[in-house]
Amino acid sequence: QVQLVESGGGLVQAGGSLRLSCAVSGRTISSYNMAWFRQAPGKEREFVATISWSGDRTNYADSVKGRFTISRANAWNTVYLQMNSLKPEDTAVYYCAADRWPGSRFLKKDLADFGSWGQGTQVTVSS
Repeated sequence: QVQLVESGGGLVQAGGSLRLSCAVSGRTISSYNMAWFRQAPGKEREFVATISWSGDRTNYADSVKGRFTISRANAWNTVYLQMNSLKPEDTAVYYCAADRWPGSRFLKKDLADFGSWGQGTQVTVSS
């Protein structure tokens, strides 16, 4: 059974940085596109960033473009999200997710396209 475990969240001041990690067990992620989503209180879960299974393509939500960087280390079965210049509006629970299908050629943004999810890690940005 595949498990995704996020870590690295916490409380940070506006303008600060955090690095989130997503460790995957039960399945090798080397053939799966991976993504990060987030959910703020009272809001729907939203797409943040995605990376291709090979790591050569990425896509970001406009709200984080230029500030966040998604990366992966297939040898460690881990995905990362480097978050810089954090803003209070980045406060949310951040979730790691794996594409439903291996070897997908397209980077996706819809929740329904991701079949495995972690439990999330809280990120709080104070002003």
